[in-house]
This record gives sequence, C-alpha cells and structure tokens, in this order.
Amino acid sequence: MNLTHVFGLHAVQSVLQNNPKSVVKLLLSDARDDKRLSEVEALATERRVVIERISSKELQKIAGEGRHQGVIAQCRAREVMSEPQLLTHIMGLDNALLLVLDGVTDPHNLGAVLRTADAAGVDAVIVPRAGSAGLSPVVRKVASGAAETMAFCPVANLARTLGELKSLGVWLYGASDTADAKYTEVDYRGPVALLMGAEGAGLRRLTQQACDGLISIPMSGSVSSLNVSVATGVCLFEVVRQRRG
Repeated sequence: MNLTHVFGLHAVQSVLQNNPKSVVKLLLSDARDDKRLSEVEALATERRVVIERISSKELQKIAGEGRHQGVIAQCRAREVMSEPQLLTHIMGLDNALLLVLDGVTDPHNLGAVLRTADAAGVDAVIVPRAGSAGLSPVVRKVASGAAETMAFCPVANLARTLGELKSLGVWLYGASDTADAKYTEVDYRGPVALLMGAEGAGLRRLTQQACDGLISIPMSGSVSSLNVSVATGVCLFEVVRQRRG
C-alpha cells in the first residue's frame, strides 16, 4: 500500500471530512489534550478511523521539518486525475476555469496556489509531471484542505496537453513580466486556462508559444515581480470578478 502523511489540524480535519476512507490511522500526541485536538479525535471516531496516541517526538520524526500540531493522518496516497479524465471533465463543463503551473517546484508555493485555486472555483490544476512539485505532505498542509478536493492533473507532455485544451475551445493566457497587455485587459468570460510560470524562470518558451495571449501585472514598487502564489491569486480573482460582474 502506497502511504503518505497529512499533518496539521486543519489539513487533517479536511481529509477526515472529505475523504475519510483514505485515512488508515490517526496519530495523536499523548502530550496534548485541548478542544481543537478533541474535535479532530471526535471526527475520526465518527468516521471509524483507528486512533493511536504516540509521543510528540515520534510525531516530529514522521513530520520531518513540518509542523504537525499534535496530529498526523496516515493516508493512502491520493489518486491524481489522468489526462483522459481531465479532457472528459472539461467537455462536461459550460465555462471551464483551469490553472496551469509550468514548473512550480516549491511545495509551499504549490500549497498556497491550490488553496487560492479552490477559493476561486478553479475546475482543475494542471502541472507537468517532470520538474514540478507533487501532492506532498507539506503541500497538503499548506493547502489547508484544498489538496483533498482540487482536481490535480500531472501530464507527461504539457505542450501536447495545451494543444488538446485549445481544440476543446479553451483560451490560454500566460502570465509574463514582459507582456504588453495588463491582466485586467483580457476577457475571461469564456472557457479559460491561466498559465503561471516557475519561480524566477517564468513560463518556458514552448509554453508561451502555445498561449493565445500573454498578460502582465503592473508593478509600481521596487520589486520586479510577485511570488507565483500571489500572482496567481491576483489573476484568478480578476477572472472571478469579470464572471460575476
């Protein structure tokens, strides 16, 4: 059985609520006894999950450098969406909103992006299988539950997948510091995929070439660009604003 660990109160509570069958065992600190931990324990009991009390030292050994907050869920590894499933999913949507991450390797950034994508109503997050962060325990903790619910699709050939999206009528807009068009100057009210590049490097050349348009976020201060998770939030909620308006 391929197992992974989810740690932190919010992340564990989310997996118990949204996918309790994936939880093999709940590990709780034998040194902590408070309302928040009791709520998680009660939820696990309600979902008939095996509970074990262990020392904080043992929990920290499992969590590594992560902050476990006295609770770790030992889970079956989450299944990701395949490319055929992704394309079938998109065909069933009236107005798809997709997010493509081109080589985002920092797990904290990926977790933050997943949380923002969930809040903005993104239908699926697409990443290249090679050279990108996956759904690690750190990602799942930072995502605060979004990693358990957001459709996540690693693909073998991103350029080919982008071509498939275009054939389904999805418009591709990539974020680039050098783009002339501002992110507010594009009409996002149809099927859209936002493409965000890796930390520092930005979108790869082939990825940029696949885009229908490139957009930029105007910068007024001394910094030249935003963190990818912040930039993703800015662009996604412009899409939300236009669609609701």
